[in-house]
Amino acid sequence: MAQSIVIIGAGIIGASLAFQLSRQGAVVTVLEAAAPASAASGRSFGWINASFYESPAHHHLRVAAMAAHHRLAALLPDQALNWQGTLWFEDEGTGLDQKAAELAALGYPAIPLTSTEIAKLEPHLAHPPSRALHFPIEAAVDSAALTRALLAASGAKVLSGIAAKSLIEVVGQIKGARTAIGPFTADHTILAAGVATPALLAPLDLDLPMRRRPGIMVYSKPVSWRVNHILVTPDQEIRQDPSGALLAPGVANHQADVAEAVADPAAMAEATLIRLRALFDAPVELDRFALGYRPVPGDGLPLIGVVQPGLSMAVMHSGVTLAALAGEALAAEILGQGDNTPLLADFRPSRLLKPLS
Repeated sequence: MAQSIVIIGAGIIGASLAFQLSRQGAVVTVLEAAAPASAASGRSFGWINASFYESPAHHHLRVAAMAAHHRLAALLPDQALNWQGTLWFEDEGTGLDQKAAELAALGYPAIPLTSTEIAKLEPHLAHPPSRALHFPIEAAVDSAALTRALLAASGAKVLSGIAAKSLIEVVGQIKGARTAIGPFTADHTILAAGVATPALLAPLDLDLPMRRRPGIMVYSKPVSWRVNHILVTPDQEIRQDPSGALLAPGVANHQADVAEAVADPAAMAEATLIRLRALFDAPVELDRFALGYRPVPGDGLPLIGVVQPGLSMAVMHSGVTLAALAGEALAAEILGQGDNTPLLADFRPSRLLKPLS
């Protein structure tokens, strides 16, 4: 008999889980408090990479996740990522040399470029840097579109506007979730609810520390010229979508951003536009900006795996990079079709979860 699964959260992680579990025969229901991709997944820069990492194990996890994205693209070819690569010149001095050496030691492709080579690859940069690193295997994706495509392809029952109020616990085992319209019972429940996860764990006497990480994503009106790569500059990360719009986080080095508040989102968006105009020496006009909260566990590392009988969780940043692997690995574990212990050993929920009392 097919296992029944309730997934709480219809962001890119929940969508990837729904897709992988459904295609392996599980009966999946997704509960979403708002709409699919309405939180962090709809406000993401969409950069898929392993050049940013917190530890060697985290780097290896991200590399494995990039391979999982290639496998996912074979199943959803219409949602294939743009493997356009990255030009990284966040630091042009000794920091660039250190970055190159660290990535070389990890076996990650990082090609040094001169100013002339950079100018050929990105002719619209007003002032090409003296040096950069080229990460040719990195990609970008519209994470909201990928989320919706995964949910549609999964065939899962997706209930928008239905928030999980609490988890159903029977003799130490989780049996689903309660909602305003009644209970949804299941053989297994998965928390993929991002920043809402701690509140769902608290009634189980479990404390999950999360960092408060708000972020602004700025979207320009389309421009006619092209940015060919993901650009990581000292002041800004930028990429261009197929419509011609420029996408840019409101802070430099946003993946390592430690800000806990955004004082003036509109002013931050305008400052981002000023940096873009200077970078390209061209008009760049605002289309919109969006404020979102990134689901960052307390130590900055992903949480993937079993919490207690009948309950698993998948909470992490960057969910866009890790989604394809998280879906594969956790689905295999829940359905008893794979052992991902070596890969996920450093990222289990037990690392951070503590009793509240």
